[in-house]
Amino acid sequence: ANLQYADLQYADLQGANLRGADLPCANLSGANLQGANLQYADLQYADLQGANLRGADLPCANLSGANLQGANLQYADLQYADLQGANLQYADLRSANLSGANLDYSFLPLWCGSKGMIVDKRIAAQIAAHFCALECDDADYIAARKAILEFAQTSHRAEELGIKEWEG
Repeated sequence: ANLQYADLQYADLQGANLRGADLPCANLSGANLQGANLQYADLQYADLQGANLRGADLPCANLSGANLQGANLQYADLQYADLQGANLQYADLRSANLSGANLDYSFLPLWCGSKGMIVDKRIAAQIAAHFCALECDDADYIAARKAILEFAQTSHRAEELGIKEWEG
């Protein structure tokens, strides 16, 4: 069923089976999707701001360009999900599984809400590459950068970020 542009704001969809649902651009802000099955769902550009996705199954879901600002994604399974360009500002990703997910150009939260996030080597190297792309003349930073530089250079974003040997 094509539920394109569906208005499901504040809907109670707890535990719903929405596997493969076609919901691009849907308004799901404030919706309760706790424990819902959203495997392979098309949620491209959907508004999920403030939605409760705690423990939701989202493997291989298309969330590219989705607004997940302030969403509760604790314990959510986001393995191999497409989160390219997604807004994850203030999202709670504690214990969420993002292994294999595409986080390119997304807004990953830099606060305690990403503590314990489960990632794969690709995402860890991408985060390390962004760290190594910083300009900071502090001796402790320089030492930390040198320690992870080789790993950061394995990132698919390393060349784009200009990650190279330390010149200092």
